[in-house]
Amino acid sequence: MKLEARRLVDRLWNYCNVLRDDGVSSLEYLEQLSFLVFLKMAAEIEEADKDLPEDRRRRVLPNPEDVPDPEKQHVRGWADLLDLTGSALEEGYTQLLTDLGKQDKGQNTTLGLIFHRARNRLQNPANLRRLIVDLIDKERWLGASKDIKGDAYEALIARSAEDTKAGAGQYFTPRVLIESIVRCMRPAPEDIITDPACGTGGFLLAAHDYIVREHGKDMSTEESARFDDGAIWGTELVPATARLAAMNLLLHKIGRPDGKPLIHVEDALAKPPSKRASLVLANPPFGKKSSIVITNVDGSVSREDTSYHRKDFWETTTNKQFNFVQHIANLLTDNGRAAVILPDNVLFEGGRGTSIRRELLKRYNFHTMLRLPAGIFYAGGVKANVLFFDAAPPRRSDDEPPHTQQLWVYDLRTGNRFTLKQNPLLPGHLEDFEKRVFGVGECEETAEAIARRMPEGRLQVFDGAELASTKDVNLDIGLIEPDDEDAAEAKSLTELTLALSADLRGALLELEQLAADLDVELSPPA
Repeated sequence: MKLEARRLVDRLWNYCNVLRDDGVSSLEYLEQLSFLVFLKMAAEIEEADKDLPEDRRRRVLPNPEDVPDPEKQHVRGWADLLDLTGSALEEGYTQLLTDLGKQDKGQNTTLGLIFHRARNRLQNPANLRRLIVDLIDKERWLGASKDIKGDAYEALIARSAEDTKAGAGQYFTPRVLIESIVRCMRPAPEDIITDPACGTGGFLLAAHDYIVREHGKDMSTEESARFDDGAIWGTELVPATARLAAMNLLLHKIGRPDGKPLIHVEDALAKPPSKRASLVLANPPFGKKSSIVITNVDGSVSREDTSYHRKDFWETTTNKQFNFVQHIANLLTDNGRAAVILPDNVLFEGGRGTSIRRELLKRYNFHTMLRLPAGIFYAGGVKANVLFFDAAPPRRSDDEPPHTQQLWVYDLRTGNRFTLKQNPLLPGHLEDFEKRVFGVGECEETAEAIARRMPEGRLQVFDGAELASTKDVNLDIGLIEPDDEDAAEAKSLTELTLALSADLRGALLELEQLAADLDVELSPPA
């Protein structure tokens, strides 16, 4: 990170520590920062266009005449905020967020997405004014390099994720891992790129940065504009996280404030894709069950497990991870390719998981798997893998061999113990995998590069047809024999009990799903 970006991060993060005394969490602070930076950028756009003819000026915020109740006094934008103090500032800022949220209820623009149902979390007017006047107003956000403002914002997201470890792995993926996956996938200017569980947009940013870095000099204006018009997009279920993603893209100069939002706020699993992609990059949220939140009459909140009955799914299940596997597979164009991070249970869980793994091997070219060690995600103890697979032609019959001829598995887990601070995952840890499996560092992955793959050391190869023909299609494979300490640790009573419990819960879920499909009512336990 550049020195200027680091300076900006330190200043803004130090103020986050001040706001904790007002009960403002780091994520809430980042959300308010997004609102205020957007307003400052809008003011800078208007200032830059003030000498242009009226029909050529860019308008980010609505016309004053379009504000609800125009006869009342309303804060119109950044300049008005700078003139207010005390309770008038708090009230004016709160009303401005409300007005902007009403302008685009359908969230049809990036403006509408960022301010939809926006709320003021800063109840101390003095702290709000300091944030506006002393911090944000002193920075030039529109003209600054994206390497400064974009990297600074992304660094704030990373610190916020670290600051709220509980569940943070659901929306933040380590940058080192993201960039390694992107280097292996080699996104190109002609690609259509998506992340169906985009969180704060890390994969989308890394893919775009790679394209600009590797192909920017040769790209036409039309090719560059594709990414502002929807050739790159993400889907995020949580509105607050979607705001951060939308702002993250804007600060990296992807998309337009008054254009269609590149982040779609919806449940990606709820329906078949209306648009397909040639490249899918994703780290779906950790946790097995797909559920909906229900607010009961008495105000209490509960969750109800749900299955997605989609005709394009191979199996109906409440397991969120398997649903994402099927959804991502169906997102791909005919020549599409995907890289998705999934936890270990996807590799061995029985019931319908067995069928889904078999179909993945048969219908797609599931060519590579990277076994990741624990300690690299903010959700502690998670053991995950990166699955790389490509689209393939439809199979003509069940007798046809699987499209997965060989599955190459690289074991980064055995012998590696990482932590987020003392011993973090670094780019060098992934160099051997990138070079040996994907030929990173060469101009392109040629047939000769593939032929140089040798099943040696951490890299092993398995026959796709043999894997698909086994009873349980267990893909928990490719790990080097653990040392004695690891073996004893894995066989501890606690570990075995937890594993058995997980298997029993999975079997019970599948039984309940089967009963529901057959319209059979199961008797409650006595």
